[in-house]
Amino acid sequence: MESSVKISSYAASVLALSACFFASANAMAQDAKVEHKPVKNIVLVHGAWVDGSGWKPVYDILARDGYHVTLVQEPLTSLEDDVTAAKRVLDLQNGPTILVGHSYGGSIITEAGTHPNVVGLVYVAAHAPNVGEDEGALGKGKPSFTAKQAGAIEKTEDGYTYLNPAVFPKDFAADLPLRQAQFEAHGQILTAAKVFGTPLTAAAWTTKPSWGIVASDDKIINPDLERWYYERAHSHMTVIAGASHSVYESRPKEVAAVIEDAAKHAM
Repeated sequence: MESSVKISSYAASVLALSACFFASANAMAQDAKVEHKPVKNIVLVHGAWVDGSGWKPVYDILARDGYHVTLVQEPLTSLEDDVTAAKRVLDLQNGPTILVGHSYGGSIITEAGTHPNVVGLVYVAAHAPNVGEDEGALGKGKPSFTAKQAGAIEKTEDGYTYLNPAVFPKDFAADLPLRQAQFEAHGQILTAAKVFGTPLTAAAWTTKPSWGIVASDDKIINPDLERWYYERAHSHMTVIAGASHSVYESRPKEVAAVIEDAAKHAM
């Protein structure tokens, strides 16, 4: 009888331990689900000389896939003004957000990405300076095809820059239809020259996960500089072969796929 009681007690203990184990495992699984809950808010930031309309192909894909997508239309008057414009949109997001920047927009999201709503950054053929650095100086170390061309980048008397419309199609948008590239060339948003030489005061990629897209045929930013940025930031890097600087317009499916990957794995 005593032996039976001991066996029953042992069996009860095993069952209790098993129940605790499965309960703990279930709790851990639930926690894991919470940690990997997809982010639904995405904010897109354009670069110099263009506006947010170029994001439409990417916007359409992300919206179709159920994401809440917002565009920033920064004024391109100063880095401070442009970061403020991005943060103003980030304030409107209801919860965790993926912040995406193209070209000079990468500098903007690097500073604005310290916003508490931002949980991940995506750089699309973009600059990603560190604190105290500016993209102009970094670009001189690995100059682009365009930077080596005399007269490619023009400047107004009051300090605003634009890309010479004659070179815009082949330098900025070689893989877009010619008519579209020409339209964009003549619809440029003039950009204050000082934005390219303003040192950053914050670098969100040092504390938040990042993803980076290299456009292999980029003539505006040296692809080797893009790789260097992303390697330094330990970004999840994707190289899109044959893509121009307008990769977000010409290859929206690949770009949207990287953004969605960030949304699924940033948290």
